[in-house]
Amino acid sequence: MKVFDVIVVGGGHAGIEAAWAAARLGAKVGLVTSNPERIGLMPCNPAVGGPGKSQLVAEIEALGGLMGKLADATAIHTRVLNRSKGPAVQSLRVQVDRDGYALEAQRVLLAHPNIESVRAEVAALWLEGDKLRGVQTVDGRKIVAQAVVVASGTFLQGVVWYGRQSRPAGRQGEPPARFLSESLKAVGHRLLRFKTGTPPRIQADSVDYEQLETVPADDPPETFSGVVGPHATARPTWQTRTTALTHRLIQENLHLSPLYGGDIEGVGPRYCPSIEDKVVRFADKDTHLLFVEPDGLHTTELYLQGFSSSLPPELQVRMVQSLPGFERAIIQRYAYAVEYDAVDPLELSPGLQSRKMPGLFTAGQLNGTSGYEEAAAQGLLAGLNAARYAMGFEEVYLPRDSGYIGVMVDDLVHRGVDEPYRMMTSRVELRLLCRSDNADERLVPLAAAWGLRSQQDLKAVQSKYTRVQNELLRLQNSRIEGVSALQYLRRPEVSYLQVLQQVGYPEAPLDKAEAYQVEVRAKYAGYMERAAKLRERLKELEAYLLPATLNYGKIPSLSREAVEKLGRVRPRSVAEASRVPGIRDSDLTALLVYLTKIPA
Repeated sequence: MKVFDVIVVGGGHAGIEAAWAAARLGAKVGLVTSNPERIGLMPCNPAVGGPGKSQLVAEIEALGGLMGKLADATAIHTRVLNRSKGPAVQSLRVQVDRDGYALEAQRVLLAHPNIESVRAEVAALWLEGDKLRGVQTVDGRKIVAQAVVVASGTFLQGVVWYGRQSRPAGRQGEPPARFLSESLKAVGHRLLRFKTGTPPRIQADSVDYEQLETVPADDPPETFSGVVGPHATARPTWQTRTTALTHRLIQENLHLSPLYGGDIEGVGPRYCPSIEDKVVRFADKDTHLLFVEPDGLHTTELYLQGFSSSLPPELQVRMVQSLPGFERAIIQRYAYAVEYDAVDPLELSPGLQSRKMPGLFTAGQLNGTSGYEEAAAQGLLAGLNAARYAMGFEEVYLPRDSGYIGVMVDDLVHRGVDEPYRMMTSRVELRLLCRSDNADERLVPLAAAWGLRSQQDLKAVQSKYTRVQNELLRLQNSRIEGVSALQYLRRPEVSYLQVLQQVGYPEAPLDKAEAYQVEVRAKYAGYMERAAKLRERLKELEAYLLPATLNYGKIPSLSREAVEKLGRVRPRSVAEASRVPGIRDSDLTALLVYLTKIPA
């Protein structure tokens, strides 16, 4: 019988980060997957980052995670999006070599002495009485662990759809997880039914690239980890558009869609819709932009981003061939939709531990999110806390004002989901203070305290920002045209390098990243001060803590809906309570009045 400190079920992006984080803390980890050769597989677009998502990756990197390093090592096209906008929304997007990413993930993970790969399908949680002992596999084995992280992606009771034909599968070519849903329900979890989809893959040499718009990679490339991969500028990407014929084919055949035909029960992602949804929802638009992206250096497939579909294969051929440049295109793999079970994240703690079963943690699409980056961030937090649980330590979490991961998890566990959740910059109230470029300043100290980063890493980050502050002070004490050099730098048309030249310094005393920090902090100082004041106001409500055993039914003037929802979610503070859907201002007032009357 195998014995571990932590079992991680699933080898996708959530499972990778969970296993890595737990192992970094010294836990012995069993990574249980039905096929270890599929660890790190990218079933959708082999890309990492983009708006809202690159910020998550930067935070994963700051917390000692793997995703940014894996993306940089296997990059084939890198590009910074929103360069013309402010630093809060600028986002790095990295197209990676699909097969290379999976191989690199397997190499790094399985080389760690604390991680052991276990080939098995998990059938159930193994309980003795009301205590979690580990997991049971379909072949009858019992695997012992103090804590279990379930990161099963789209596999729980997965069903894939091609038109109105369906079959059980977790994703194309792989069987579903058939039994674990029942085990989660048995311990008290309410399951949701969601759906997602993926576009067709096109044979690369069947496309007429002269009809497409080329999008070159940035050169020199930016990175998540600071290490440029060997092929970071190796491939361009392209763009094309849907046509009137594309739209007509879809509109005339909606009855063949399992979603519009009523066959699919699961709710799909609002912010990553199928091409059918786009045509129906935005009927006034004559065309939709599509991105044509290579799957890797050596694959023969192109990914047609923005063209997810669950329509029948024969219709997909006609739809694809209606696109400029795709008149003779050959589909190598057809688009499909997949339905799957997810847990209700309202039943999770801010550290992603089950409120129904101590020692059970969940992460990724199982928690109702969409996207690789969202999954990886949750996996890191769940793996960290699973290891802490196994070691007898208290759970930790990232507060909402700490950054994108904190906002995402707070949204999940306090607001819940009624559709697959996607991270966006607009969700983050303090996004100017929580940029990709300062994730190290915000999170490396926490990571070092938790054992995810070394003290040497912490000292390097502290030294970096000491140099930045010293340079800001030096500019404040220098003069240009009758004003301080720092004030002069705040002019939109002036760069840090120009300021150095004006002051007469021989060369920049900082490296590129540090110089960027100086420029951002100078130019956005006023906005940052306002954001800092907002953060302090939000912290005032955080200071009003709610006891874990509080009986909401005994609080005068609290609405019946608030009693039910707050009793279920168990927020830690009045600030968290304010973010629970259905909680009114009058409920918050009732809570504050009640708390001021509780004896100290």
